[in-house]
Amino acid sequence: MPTITLKNLPRELHRTLKIRAKANQRSLNGEVIATLREATATTRPLDSVALEESVGRARALFRRPVTARQINLWKRAGRL
Repeated sequence: MPTITLKNLPRELHRTLKIRAKANQRSLNGEVIATLREATATTRPLDSVALEESVGRARALFRRPVTARQINLWKRAGRL
């Protein structure tokens, strides 16, 4: 069975995992595996058609056409 080694694990994260392991009556290793399974099980493929429709609906809310240049300017302004 494959193994993984985690380095530089933040203390707070380690403590939280230990608390969760105890609450779920698991070993620390078992809790990490359960957490990783849960995190990866909810991953679903990107639905590009639905995303494009959603973007179209969002853009329709503007009174004037929104250009890619304007969106990029807004993104840069929010990152300052």
